[in-house]
Amino acid sequence: QVQLVQSGGGSVQAGGSLRLSCSASGIIYPSYYLAWFRQTPGSEREGVGSIYAGSGATHYADSVKDRFTISQDRDNNTMYLQMNSLKPEDTAMYYCAAGLRAGFSWIPGRYNYWGQGTQVTVSS
Repeated sequence: QVQLVQSGGGSVQAGGSLRLSCSASGIIYPSYYLAWFRQTPGSEREGVGSIYAGSGATHYADSVKDRFTISQDRDNNTMYLQMNSLKPEDTAMYYCAAGLRAGFSWIPGRYNYWGQGTQVTVSS
């Protein structure tokens, strides 16, 4: 049974930092592309950043480049999203996702498995 279990998130003031975690089980972790998406009510799910677990190569959306960093702990099949210099517009529900053939795609349908989501709220 495949599971992506998220933790972290919460509320922070603008300029602050938060870290999200996504722990994967039931998959051959190094074979997967993993990504972070975010979504606000009434909007489509937006890609934030992604990593190829096998090599550690990362790719980021322009809106978060130089502020957000994806890292991983391959020994524990866990991906992290370090979010610095947070802005109110970063407020959203954040989801992690895993896709065997997703590439660094921002298309949600390319991902096979999803975490449960975690809320990030940034106040001004």
